[in-house]
Amino acid sequence: METIWFGISAFVLTMYVVLDGFDFGAGALHLFVARDDRARRQVLSAIGPFWDGNEVWLLAGGGVLFLAFPAVLASVLSGFYLAIMLVLWVLVLRGIALEFRSHLADRMWRAFWDGTFWIASTLAPVLFGAALGNLVRGVPLDADGWFALPLFASWTTTGELGILDWYTVLTGVLALVAIVHHGALFLAWKTDGVVRARSLVAARVAFPVLVLLWIAVSAATEVVVPGWFDALLSRPVAWAGAVLLVAGLVVSARARATGRDRAAFLGSCAFLLGALGATAAALHPVLVRAAGDASRSFTVENAAADPASLAAGLRWWPAGCVLALGYFALLFRLHRGKIALDDVDD
Repeated sequence: METIWFGISAFVLTMYVVLDGFDFGAGALHLFVARDDRARRQVLSAIGPFWDGNEVWLLAGGGVLFLAFPAVLASVLSGFYLAIMLVLWVLVLRGIALEFRSHLADRMWRAFWDGTFWIASTLAPVLFGAALGNLVRGVPLDADGWFALPLFASWTTTGELGILDWYTVLTGVLALVAIVHHGALFLAWKTDGVVRARSLVAARVAFPVLVLLWIAVSAATEVVVPGWFDALLSRPVAWAGAVLLVAGLVVSARARATGRDRAAFLGSCAFLLGALGATAAALHPVLVRAAGDASRSFTVENAAADPASLAAGLRWWPAGCVLALGYFALLFRLHRGKIALDDVDD
């Protein structure tokens, strides 16, 4: 039962990355692919029907942890308090920027909120990527399961730990590049004209950087967590994730080169699904790794809620998941097709 809920947690958070990732990427790119007000409204119109609903998956992830692994949620919220406040501010500013931009038809007003939207959309993937790097590297859990991390410490993965060190910064940069690539392919699929053309250029530039960073982070992970590759090689789910990852990269590159915009975007979705799926499989059964003393780690066995609670939740979760997936299928169906520049009004 605990392993099932581990898989559900990984699935919900992966869906958040895949779905909210494309509008984060679009936001990080919009100042570069859209150079005037009309083109920027085209970008915002492309993500407008989706961005708010995408964040439901983040709330669902918190709900799943609260139900299945409450000790982990309590410890992580406490230990990453500063980082979580930064993430909340980024998400709040991003939503405000989207809503406030068109309240005044003033050039300076819109430029300010465009800049705010860009900064928030760029910082969010870095923060989320660094958070994942912390979970893989490990945190200084004490005997009671609590920890506290400053933003900076020794900048190493073996001395005094901080939220940011060379490894977590590297994972944050990888997350940013992956999300920018993802968002560029989404914009190429959903827009036309100069925004589509510039988005394809952005995806083409980001692709080799993404591949190189993925290789670098994979090698660095084996250095930081010895035996990481052994865990990957010994688990069929991790193998499946790795195959999906590589297939997604190949499909996204070939489809982009041949003008199949939707296929290229779906290839990027497959890459993110495979990467995060393989990571979750390699981490299992560990939920939060304890640096220095593995016996203090939170695992699916020692951090799970009461079995009766897990069983009750499992009876209701499929219905909620089907409703959520059905909603997004309907949303993409209703908003199929491209947002043409000529159809964008003021």
